[in-house]
Amino acid sequence: MRLYRFLTGDDTSAFCHKVSAALAKGWELYGEPSYAFDASNGVMRCGQAVIKEVVGEYSPDLKLGEQ
Repeated sequence: MRLYRFLTGDDTSAFCHKVSAALAKGWELYGEPSYAFDASNGVMRCGQAVIKEVVGEYSPDLKLGEQ
């Protein structure tokens, strides 16, 4: 089955590390990153979709970050 996650965070190195950690666990980039200004907090926010093929059946109880 194919799993999907959408990673988000402030536009900092911490967000890059979050994406890098997912890639190191076998996730693959899916599509282009997105950026938006969060006016209420005064920061740029980032998002990146990632996908991963795993064995098994989907369940909403899956902990995607642990896959």
